[in-house]
Amino acid sequence: MQSTIYQLFVSTFIIHIIDTFAYSVRLNSVKSGQFALSNTLFNLFYLISLTAHTLQAPLIGCLIDSSLNQGIDPLPSLHTIIWVATAGTFLGIVLTPTFLNFFFRAVKNLERSGSVASVFMDALKFHSLCGFIENVSFPSKKMVNNLPFQRIPKELIALNSLVTGIYTIGVMSAYYAALLVNVQHRLAVSASAGIINSAANIIFMLFVDPKSSIITDQALKGNRPYEDVKALVVMLMSAKLIGTVMGQLLLIPTAQLIANIYK
Repeated sequence: MQSTIYQLFVSTFIIHIIDTFAYSVRLNSVKSGQFALSNTLFNLFYLISLTAHTLQAPLIGCLIDSSLNQGIDPLPSLHTIIWVATAGTFLGIVLTPTFLNFFFRAVKNLERSGSVASVFMDALKFHSLCGFIENVSFPSKKMVNNLPFQRIPKELIALNSLVTGIYTIGVMSAYYAALLVNVQHRLAVSASAGIINSAANIIFMLFVDPKSSIITDQALKGNRPYEDVKALVVMLMSAKLIGTVMGQLLLIPTAQLIANIYK
């Protein structure tokens, strides 16, 4: 059981660091004007996150099964996993300036070489790793001072917090709900995780992503200042951090709601 929890911590941490970095790709797209290349390169990171996502659900299932067999309440472990998601998001925010330095150079290398594999292999070379360490930088007040936060729709931030909260606890709530229903409904209840995450993704794609993309595209065309995109990214990251904390409050109510549907 301990090894399962450790693997869950690692996969959750990776997922939320990479998901946080995803917001900052908008900055590189606008600054460099290379939207397509930026997305192509970031897909490499997304594959790592996707792999961690794939592993997360069965690991949570193993945790619940072990808890059932040993007569242990899995709730404390689930709450700890959510805190790991918060820590991963926070570290992602802290490392964003460093990631952007690395990502900007990687996009330039991709433009020259035309091969993602070549960029990846070059990044693993000793001189590249040394350069990465030398260019480590952290957020500062100067980076966010005087940003036009008032020009970013507040409902966008509220919705992103809610989406992140649901997305963080979707699988965990579904599996925990399986403990609250009769044995014959447990498989059906645990399968509800996909429905919850799909609902969160639909909200994101319908209400959050379009408005974010409009702001980014307007900046790419020169119709909005670059600072607007910086303000957008800072607020989306902050909303994600708040959303993971909200997951602590949403975990049990969501599980009870799922369980009530099957009772």
